[in-house]
Amino acid sequence: CGCRMTLLWLQGATAAWLVSCSLFCFTGGHTTEILRLLSCLSESYSPRHYVLADSDKMSEAKIRSFEQKRAETFSNTKYYLDRIPRSREVRQSWISSVVTTLYSILYSLPLTYKRKPDLILCNGPGTCVPVCLSAFLLGLLRIKRTIIVYVESICRVETLSLSGKILYYFSDYFIVQWPDLKKKYPKSVYLGRIV
Repeated sequence: CGCRMTLLWLQGATAAWLVSCSLFCFTGGHTTEILRLLSCLSESYSPRHYVLADSDKMSEAKIRSFEQKRAETFSNTKYYLDRIPRSREVRQSWISSVVTTLYSILYSLPLTYKRKPDLILCNGPGTCVPVCLSAFLLGLLRIKRTIIVYVESICRVETLSLSGKILYYFSDYFIVQWPDLKKKYPKSVYLGRIV
C-alpha cells in the first residue's frame, strides 16, 4: 500500500515519542485524501489538530466519524478541530484573494503559536497555506521548528496546484504522486500513488 510507504518514510515517531501532528482538511477529495493518509499513521501521531476553513461544513462530520472509528482501535485518540478564515473563496478574484489570504495568515499565527505542532501534514487545500506560512515564520523566529510535509493531490498529474506552487518553497518534504511531476520539480519526492 502506498500509504504504508508514506508511513515508513515519515519515520521518527515511535511508541515512546508523541508527535503533535497537525492535519489540514477540506471539503471533498482533499478531506478524503488526508484521512486516508492518517489511517496509516500510528497513535504516536497525537494529538491531531484538524484545521478547517470557517465556511467548510462537510469535513467536520467526516473527521468526527473517522476519529470515532479510530477510537475503536487506538487508545490515544485526542484530537482538536480549529477553524480559520478561508484564504480564497471559489470564483473570488485573484486581487481580492491577496487581502483575504493576508487576513487568514494573521488569524493563523496565534493558532499555530498556540498549537506548536511538530509536524504539519497537508495535501492541497488553500486553507493549509496560511498555517504553513505561519509555522515557517515561527521557525524563522526560532520560536518553534515545525516539519512541513506537503502531499500534492493525486489529481495533479502534470502541474502543481496553487497551494503546491507556493508550499514547494516552504515545505521540508514535498511529495508528488506522479513521476512527471518529480521530473519538473526536483526537490519533490516521488513515492508512487499513496492515497
